[in-house]
Amino acid sequence: MSKEFDYTLSDSQGTLGNELDPKKFDIERYYDYEQYLLENNQSFWNASEGILVYRRFRSPGVFAYDSRDMKKSLALQLGLLQQSMEYAGDIANFLEPWYGIGVTASAFGIEYDWKEGNAPAIHPPFKSIDEALAREIVPVHETPIGKHILNMIDYFLESTRGKIPISPTDSQASLNAASFLFPTDTFFMDMIMNPDALKKLLAVITDLTIEFTQKQKELIGDAMVLPGHGFPSSRVFNGLGLSSDVSVMISPDQYVEFEYPAMQHIGEAFGGAVFHSCGNWSSKATTIRDIPGLKVIDAAFSAQTDPDPNPCAPFRDTFTGTGVIVNARIVGDLETLKEKISELWAPGIKLIVTSYCETRKEQLALYEFVETLRGGQ
Repeated sequence: MSKEFDYTLSDSQGTLGNELDPKKFDIERYYDYEQYLLENNQSFWNASEGILVYRRFRSPGVFAYDSRDMKKSLALQLGLLQQSMEYAGDIANFLEPWYGIGVTASAFGIEYDWKEGNAPAIHPPFKSIDEALAREIVPVHETPIGKHILNMIDYFLESTRGKIPISPTDSQASLNAASFLFPTDTFFMDMIMNPDALKKLLAVITDLTIEFTQKQKELIGDAMVLPGHGFPSSRVFNGLGLSSDVSVMISPDQYVEFEYPAMQHIGEAFGGAVFHSCGNWSSKATTIRDIPGLKVIDAAFSAQTDPDPNPCAPFRDTFTGTGVIVNARIVGDLETLKEKISELWAPGIKLIVTSYCETRKEQLALYEFVETLRGGQ
């Protein structure tokens, strides 16, 4: 396997699979499989240290054009859920009503631009923060995008009798969501020139995110898993996963000033703040560690996962002894996985290894390697 990022792939973390008709999916088998794992999930969540393995199954189509068809999205996801039971791991995969990263932006009257074969996109409509705040803002669940997501959840629940774990849709951190509303230069300039208006906008976006997530939670009920989206998720985990890729483009002080309040507020609503960013954000590790109520962080640790992966040592040194879970995404062969896990692992760290092993044999070898680390606790 190449040790470099493969730009020819549509999804470096994707797993190809076959569609499976919901009527042919063994709901009871998957439910029993997931339930069997929950006790260990709960013990890990409550512990101050430990290590789990999660073999993520993510269909590239579900996070691109196929998300537009809820029936195809479900069939692709069920095909992978069935496959996932054959791979050694500690955390079950789950269904997700993914529908793009502009969900919260829809509250400002923005609709998706769909191009054949691509994921949905939005175009920044506003020239200033004041213009955005002057727009009539409606709750996300009243927008076409929000209604579609709730209908998608309904369809998933009905098709699986409410027994298969489902996460909320992709939740973007408030700064991320705000950045979709303006041209990039305007957004970053207003962070300096109009900070009070930006804080007001972020407060609005934060409340919209909480409200729509609560709507999803009420609908999903006992099948709800958190943190959701790209995170290892479980019925017994807490916190809402928030993508905060803007963080790599601003200073630590700016992140504290603008994003801390939103992360704390959302975290208080859902049992803790949960952070993700693509790219190398190791220089901000201590800033992220100090987010009030932080429960989980997510980062990429191999070149096959992200073209700018994180070094391991800053995460091991920063998060050991904190109780914050480090979700380590590692695409690569067994040699790469063992190397990165060994660099991350230390007494007192709380680690989830998210792997993408191509074969059951390789996944089992990874699991057995992690078992040797667990035995040393």
